[in-house]
Amino acid sequence: MHIAQLLQRQEPFLSLEFFPPKDRAQWPGFFDVVRQLKTLDPLFCSVTYGAGGSTQHNTLEIVARMKQEYGLEPLAHLTCVGADRKRLGVFLEGLREAGVQNVLALRGDPPRGETAFTPDSEEFQHGNDLVSFIRQDFVGFSIGVAGYPEKHPEAASLDEDLGHLRQKVACGADFIITQLFFDNDAYFDFVARARDEGITVPIIPGILPVQNLAALKRMLTFCGASVPDDYMRDLERVQQVYGESGVRGLGLGYAKNQIRNLLDRGAPGVHLYTLNKADTCLDIWKDFARR
Repeated sequence: MHIAQLLQRQEPFLSLEFFPPKDRAQWPGFFDVVRQLKTLDPLFCSVTYGAGGSTQHNTLEIVARMKQEYGLEPLAHLTCVGADRKRLGVFLEGLREAGVQNVLALRGDPPRGETAFTPDSEEFQHGNDLVSFIRQDFVGFSIGVAGYPEKHPEAASLDEDLGHLRQKVACGADFIITQLFFDNDAYFDFVARARDEGITVPIIPGILPVQNLAALKRMLTFCGASVPDDYMRDLERVQQVYGESGVRGLGLGYAKNQIRNLLDRGAPGVHLYTLNKADTCLDIWKDFARR
């Protein structure tokens, strides 16, 4: 089913993001996590793939199994990295044959170790290029795109970034999932500015429960998000005193409070970056499933 249709439901929803393991020996553990998190009845589940499309084939197989074996609604990531018409066409045809109807169209990040994104082709340089290609050549997909509450790190201003987002929607995007953020005001300000720009599609907030401080700091270097000073100080303090278990506990509590505030203020639902951790997601959502 199209995510655009699912998003017409009125009750707050949960969606999940998974990272497929490169090593197939880890797949049984991965699908055990999928099985556990299916109990949360997610609206949809997005599945990433590695830099340069390094696990794109895995993504195709995994979303097919999610759809056919687990009865979940998958959202397959697709980026401009290494993209050309033939490669994209093969992937999209594979999705269609598997009954997967939803794609998240992204420009993609620079390869590991590089700081700048260099397009691999003239035709596919930005997310809107993918959206246009899918809309024109592969009718029948629901298309999501990314939004940046604190602007894309390469954009000169939030206004410029919103202009790019408006273009992606104009090309045919049905919904927006935001990059992670830790200040809910940034999300609601972003939504208000987007509406002022004429962007009317659903904007789903993306939430990351912090579980590892070093990993968080690496992520912040390329995603453009910021962490409130007091929260970062608390994370560093518990890291010193209690180690990673303290960071996970603080991150869990912060994510719960963040989600509670988002839903109370009218967010349509939340997209949880799972990091393939079933216990964290189960603990978070149990507080909201009965709302």
